[in-house]
Amino acid sequence: MTTIKYSVPAISCGHCVHTIQTEVSELAGVTSVKADEKTKAVEITFDAPASEDTIKALLAEINYPVAGLAL
Repeated sequence: MTTIKYSVPAISCGHCVHTIQTEVSELAGVTSVKADEKTKAVEITFDAPASEDTIKALLAEINYPVAGLAL
C-alpha cells in the first residue's frame, strides 16, 4: 500500500470534496480517499493497479489538477 498526499488548489467547497472522494475511490486499487477543503489537500491510499499517474490523470480529468505534493 502506498499513501500520498497531493495539493489540489481547486478544492473550494464540500461539493468538491465529495466529487473527488467519489470519483477517485472508484479507481481499481484505491482503498482510501480523504479530501479537505480547508487545507486543499487530498490523501489517497492505493495499491496496484492504481498508480500516481492514473490518480493524477483522473483528478485532472475531473477538473481538480494536482499542483504538487502537500506538506
